[in-house]
Amino acid sequence: MYTIIDIETTGNGIKGNKITEIAIFKFDGSQIVDEYSTLVNPQCPIPNFITGLTGIDDQLVKDAPTFDQVAQKVLAMTEGSIFVAHAVNFDYGVIKEEFRQLGIDFIRKKLCTVRLSRKLIPGLQSYSLGKLCTAVKIPLQDRHRARGDAHATTLLFQKLYNTRGSDTVIQKFLNARSQEATLPPHLPKSIFDGIPQKPGIYYFKNQQGEIIYVGKAINLKKRVLGHFYDKSTKEIRMCRETASIDYKLSGSELVALLMESAEIKRLFPPYNSAQKRIAKQYALFSYEDRKGIVHLAYNNLKGVPNPIKVFYNQTDCRAYLEELCKTFSLCPKYCHLQQTNTSCSHHAITSCEGICSGEEEVAQYNAKVFNAIEAIQLSQKEVRIIKEKGREPNENAVVLITEGIYRGYGFIDQELEVASLEDIEAFIIPQKNTLETQRIVESLLPRLESFVI
Repeated sequence: MYTIIDIETTGNGIKGNKITEIAIFKFDGSQIVDEYSTLVNPQCPIPNFITGLTGIDDQLVKDAPTFDQVAQKVLAMTEGSIFVAHAVNFDYGVIKEEFRQLGIDFIRKKLCTVRLSRKLIPGLQSYSLGKLCTAVKIPLQDRHRARGDAHATTLLFQKLYNTRGSDTVIQKFLNARSQEATLPPHLPKSIFDGIPQKPGIYYFKNQQGEIIYVGKAINLKKRVLGHFYDKSTKEIRMCRETASIDYKLSGSELVALLMESAEIKRLFPPYNSAQKRIAKQYALFSYEDRKGIVHLAYNNLKGVPNPIKVFYNQTDCRAYLEELCKTFSLCPKYCHLQQTNTSCSHHAITSCEGICSGEEEVAQYNAKVFNAIEAIQLSQKEVRIIKEKGREPNENAVVLITEGIYRGYGFIDQELEVASLEDIEAFIIPQKNTLETQRIVESLLPRLESFVI
């Protein structure tokens, strides 16, 4: 037994999306044996753009039953049947959430008429309900109303059900291990099956072949599948648009992060937002006070004319200053890690030699500060090579950093003899140094294998 369902909603995402109308047709494989449809009071305002699409407004649902009043009817009609809908994950997800809010588990086997149509009626330009019904000559009345769409979907399902080979396809789709019910409606399973379980970046593309999202993963297949289980509004919308997925292998997490950042900056996909934001930067600087004591301090980068070193968050900046204090026996008071009018008393830094209490000469203290600054500047002039796993067992990935600036990455066959910087540079794919790439490299550098030239 099959129950073909369509709903209209307030359009506020799965967890805020409330049903305004529901229609259910019960189909036994040959004919419709039962039908139920009703408006539903969502108990919240219906947005104007939804009213413009469906014609359903607050006044129309004012006296309609709430979902808890129709819940038992929905449960009874779908009990023991297979839940069928066009782009089934949306309708199923919203209904499941409505039941969850009532403390009821709603679990049904699912079939998607978009995916079934792509398999049984291949070659169409579009598999939206309206264009699909036009292509196969199915009448569609009251578009964007639950009963009209559900009835058209029922006629479509009946046609699919009677198509040669449908038994095998439907059974395969219902197989719990097939993942057909989990995948986006427009994404062929063969494309998902071809994604490897390796590190890399992936591209979600829509039906026009446009890249709508770029992501990175240590395990590409697992990460991509995670998008399909995510019930946030953005993820559901993105997955419904996804019709193809491309990928590139990276060999390691670091290279995947760098590749992802470069592609987001190059393509600006509509569903990527994190790296489009401008990161606030902080800078380390020095100055001399009236007593002649040289201070180390930090501030917003915009307020620092001659920065010694740049950071991408305040926490990293303070942590770096604390390490400088310990390494060069500097005073936390004069490194602006502690605000006090007396001598320093920092809980973690006990290496101060008394400049704050008059026990250390100013010239002696300043010399230590200058040594610290010189050490920072020297470290930023180094040529550093980060060595990582390659895309294949016989390959290494390398990331090149010169004078503290990220220059690019490359892949080198392990059998090739690389003896100089020039040898390595021949394999490097040049990349732009951005706030994101600099932050990626600096955050991961302490735990990565690298060597200095």
